[in-house]
Amino acid sequence: MTQVIEKIEEIVNPIPANQMELFPPTRFMGSKRKLLDFIWENVKGFKFNTVLDAFSGSGCVGYMFKTKGKRVFSNDILKYSYNIAKATIENNGVTLDEEDIVTLLGEKVKTDGFIRNTFKDLYFTEDENLLLEQIWHRIPFLSNDYKKALALSSLCRACVKKRPRGIFTYTGHRYDDGRKDIRTSLKQHFLNATDVFNKSIFSNQQDNSTSCGNIFNLQERKFDLIYVDPPYYSTRSDNDYLRRYHFVEGLCSYWKDVEIQHSTKTKKIKKYDTGFDSKTGVYDSFHNLFKMFPNSIFVVSYSSNSLPTKEEMIDILKQYRKTVEIKELDHKYSFGNQNHKIGDNRNDVKEYLFIAK
Repeated sequence: MTQVIEKIEEIVNPIPANQMELFPPTRFMGSKRKLLDFIWENVKGFKFNTVLDAFSGSGCVGYMFKTKGKRVFSNDILKYSYNIAKATIENNGVTLDEEDIVTLLGEKVKTDGFIRNTFKDLYFTEDENLLLEQIWHRIPFLSNDYKKALALSSLCRACVKKRPRGIFTYTGHRYDDGRKDIRTSLKQHFLNATDVFNKSIFSNQQDNSTSCGNIFNLQERKFDLIYVDPPYYSTRSDNDYLRRYHFVEGLCSYWKDVEIQHSTKTKKIKKYDTGFDSKTGVYDSFHNLFKMFPNSIFVVSYSSNSLPTKEEMIDILKQYRKTVEIKELDHKYSFGNQNHKIGDNRNDVKEYLFIAK
């Protein structure tokens, strides 16, 4: 009988086997894109339907669970990450059509000049900054929130693709190595991004949802499985997401309700307090997180260059769960691509997957 039900579900919910390949590629710091098979192979044997991706980041893990037919709840403190998840995970069928593109790239509308004045000569040209203002001020004319999330995600992707190394930790164009992405216009990058995001949209027949905020403010508490991959504190690497992506994070809200640090050369945003990215707070934060969800299976992604240590993490989890398993995989994070980091073995880590139930 069970096999018959499974066959019926497959017919009603035909998710293509290669659906994951359509998720927009990203260079997001710490992305688990290359570890998805490792994660899935170690959790697929558990009985679960609802999944909380507590720190969604690039969104690839939540999207992977969506392709497996799970009901996915996605959360992140970054609006940048939230919009990607809303566009690709919560959204089960809405895309940007030709009329939407005309709306976004149509006749000029009056803008306030905020991007041109605040970020003049920092990241993009005057005309490119004007284009960002124009598109952002047209997004409210789209007919629903999924279209708006797709447009914002596409706009952010265009900025990241156009920017040498895809980050905003420096000004100017000193990392311009002549690659096609840098030569491509910002407008074309935006059009390319809308196409990429449109192709990623599919329905898994589940009521998926997203939220934006500190995980400790989440109201929902009942999830079968919780995947955890926060911005861990490390003595060997920089985990400051806002320092790298502050421009696109600010762009998502047009810098409303954020604090621009005008004294800095990059005009970065004041760092959000997550509790997980400081040596003094990370231990208490893990304790508080595990106490919040007493009945869920916890799956914790973790790198060997982070704190707590492997042994400390085992001790913490054992205080809240009966059994703790550890899976290990050698992994190399490829984010650092500056000349002085080539061959630097600090990117070589052992990836842990703690499974506590």
